[in-house]
Amino acid sequence: MSTDRIEKKILLHAPKARVWRALADSAEFGTWFGMKFNAPFAPGAVMHGVIVPTSVNPEVAAAQKKYEGTPFDITIEQMEPERLFSFRWHPGAVDPNVDYTREPTTLVVFSLEDTADGILLTVTETGFDRIPLERRVKAFTANEQGWTMVVTLIRDYLAHA
Repeated sequence: MSTDRIEKKILLHAPKARVWRALADSAEFGTWFGMKFNAPFAPGAVMHGVIVPTSVNPEVAAAQKKYEGTPFDITIEQMEPERLFSFRWHPGAVDPNVDYTREPTTLVVFSLEDTADGILLTVTETGFDRIPLERRVKAFTANEQGWTMVVTLIRDYLAHA
């Protein structure tokens, strides 16, 4: 098992253009993911956001509630329409007393692939081995569980949007 990489896959039953919009539109992404952003996504943009409970799943929303209003930044890396969306962030950066800006970021990549049965979404996060040792295991464990929830959030969002 890798300590540097998390990968989750889910088959989505929606048109690729619809899946892409749920990923690439900052307002839509925020709705299902549980963040509110200050502007549209664009390659190279540093996005300032705050954690808000997702509107898709009440249980996940309840878990996010304790972090509501926590500021969060992501930097958009790539946006290849209907193929790839990626960003960098500081995983688990929710303690207001910690300055995470000196830490390395991880890379989160959402890739889309056509299959006979729908659109295969693969979410990969890499770079945990560069996170400071005192935070590494907690960040990895939280995101391993978190990405499992996130892929179901986008699935459910697309099913009801």
